[in-house]
Amino acid sequence: MSDSGEETREQRLRRLRSRRPRLGPDQFNRLVARALRSLPQEFREKLENVAILVEDVPGPETLARMGMGPYDTLLGLYEGIPLTGRDQGYNLVLPDRITLFRLPILESCEKAEDVVREVRKTVIHEIAHFYGIDDEELDRMGYS
Repeated sequence: MSDSGEETREQRLRRLRSRRPRLGPDQFNRLVARALRSLPQEFREKLENVAILVEDVPGPETLARMGMGPYDTLLGLYEGIPLTGRDQGYNLVLPDRITLFRLPILESCEKAEDVVREVRKTVIHEIAHFYGIDDEELDRMGYS
């Protein structure tokens, strides 16, 4: 903890990295690729102009932008214009971003097989946002 009693970003990274199960970035990236390959072809084919990224943890500015505090958990994030919000003027724009946060996902899991399931669930959740499906509908579908 810092002198103010709050955990710093570096302390949080150390704490999250010390949790089990341990999966390095390369292993985690392979799980993400596997989750993407497991999607039906018709969903994969329409994933255009979207980058899939993995970061260790969300930065404080990302959490603040999402209305979350430093101790809140964010597993994944979609940033962009969903397919349902695009019109004929949508061109020459930077790719949308889907980011998965490796350490919070690992922290939320007890076993390696839990990580596989959580990665797939998070990938599906964020891709659903790309397709314009909101959290309420995802809750009804069982992907909250």
